[in-house]
Amino acid sequence: MGLYAKLREMKARAKQEIGRRTGDRRMVAAGRTEQAEAKLLRTQDRIRAVANEIRRRYR
Repeated sequence: MGLYAKLREMKARAKQEIGRRTGDRRMVAAGRTEQAEAKLLRTQDRIRAVANEIRRRYR
């Protein structure tokens, strides 16, 4: 899932850039929202990985 979140973040950055170049403020805002969601997914993946590691070590 890490790759999926990275791809979503790249897509969001591209959307923001296109919005800026065309002057579409809604597209820029949508890109920011998508980028924030992608970062949250990456954080969630990291938290799950750490939790799994803790479970493996202390079982």
